Amino acid sequence: MAPPQLLFHPPLLNTACPWATTEDDIRALLCCPSTGAVTTRTSLVGGFAHDDAVHRYTFIELAGGTPVSSDVGHKAVGSVNSLGYSPIPLHGYISILRRLAKSLPANAARKTIIISVTGDPASVAQCYTQISLAAPSVPFPLAMEVNLSCPNIPGSPPPAYTPSALTPYLASLPPDPVLPVGVKLPPFTYASQFAALVPTLRPYASRLSFITATNTLGSCLVFDGGVGDGQGGGMLQGGMAGAPLHPLALGNVATLRRLLDETDELRHMVIIGVGGVNDGDGYRRMRRAGATAVGLATGLGSNGKRVFEDIESHVGSSW
Repeated sequence: MAPPQLLFHPPLLNTACPWATTEDDIRALLCCPSTGAVTTRTSLVGGFAHDDAVHRYTFIELAGGTPVSSDVGHKAVGSVNSLGYSPIPLHGYISILRRLAKSLPANAARKTIIISVTGDPASVAQCYTQISLAAPSVPFPLAMEVNLSCPNIPGSPPPAYTPSALTPYLASLPPDPVLPVGVKLPPFTYASQFAALVPTLRPYASRLSFITATNTLGSCLVFDGGVGDGQGGGMLQGGMAGAPLHPLALGNVATLRRLLDETDELRHMVIIGVGGVNDGDGYRRMRRAGATAVGLATGLGSNGKRVFEDIESHVGSSW
């Protein structure tokens, strides 16, 4: 039996990111008329020990990779972050959604909410149980994204890179889900990574409705002022996103779409294309590559929610 479909319109949304952390963040995204869904920042059952001194981000200009302010207008920028996950636990986001449902207009309460989660396989199974039990009392259509791709967790490389690490997560998902479940993948950089993914996903096809591709590319480094001056506060190492990632993200989406379409069991899965979209042209490229919907993070952080309105204005009715 095919799993529930992930359906929303318009096919534009934010992805799990620091600008989808708080109740105010989520309220603003729900009230944006140009998005069809909202993704929460990735949460754990018990929350994440966020430390502002360790878990940071910066925007970077494209030519030299030097940090720039967050007030960059409509300029396409990249970003590098050493962030982990949300300090708000999963039950906190469920409570936020219940409160927002009571205070927002009806049209906002009809938006799909993709609750992004992570943890070990047993914790991910617990996340699904919590979300599915909460769904009848939350008026938003709910989906669950399992983030298996953060490059910034010491001692915990992204499980989605390795079939032996990915399989226990897939096995922990319910065989007959009542709400759409998907996995968030890291950027793949060579063919055998894609080739290994398909046989790993195939036995669990009935458990998966979508793929989010891609997360950040790890082990990137920026210096304050663009030059290295020792260790510490003058440098930031972590995952790169935004405009520099765009060509790689397009290639990932195109390759994944082709491989899914070539596999009968996986053809039903949709792709949320993520990576470097900042305007209508980027949106169109991502759709052309094979994304059913397009997600933004760096574009949201650098431009605010007006980036969605600008994309809608550019695209018009040709979603």
